[in-house]
Amino acid sequence: MIFVDGENLTIRAQDWAASNGIELVEGPFYRKDVFVWVPDHPAGGGFRPPDLGVWHDDWVAGSPVRSSYYTSLVGSHDKINAVKEALWAMGFQPEVFKKIRPEQKAKGVDIALTKDMLSHAFLGNYEVALLVAGDGDYVPLVEEVKRLGKRVHLCFFDRGSGLSQDLKLASDASVM
Repeated sequence: MIFVDGENLTIRAQDWAASNGIELVEGPFYRKDVFVWVPDHPAGGGFRPPDLGVWHDDWVAGSPVRSSYYTSLVGSHDKINAVKEALWAMGFQPEVFKKIRPEQKAKGVDIALTKDMLSHAFLGNYEVALLVAGDGDYVPLVEEVKRLGKRVHLCFFDRGSGLSQDLKLASDASVM
């Protein structure tokens, strides 16, 4: 299963793009401050992590059981539904939360991701979780999922772009 902290991923991707002189253009794979994804890595069928390397033995052939993308935005019910539709079209199970102010970080994102990753591990719905996140607040989650006998692979930007070293070391494998 794939669990994407899209709120954090989007912030870091925008920072990374700006510092590398890359202009992100809004479209099916990017909405400013809401979501970003890599077009050649589909969330559903055929997904493979960017660099299999140490992942090869753990990554089960075929499609992930489910890919969930967690994000938030300020806006109407129609705007929230449009984001859900866009994420769903990419193959994600969309989890979109409403924010009151743009600068606010929605706690619902972290809580929902944690609840889902932990409950699916407990229910035995996956053997390997791919966590797309960089926040050190996920360390206890990763440790608990591993205690349940599951493997956790981490995919995020390098440490200089928001990856917690503690989170990287808590995971079983990582690719940047």
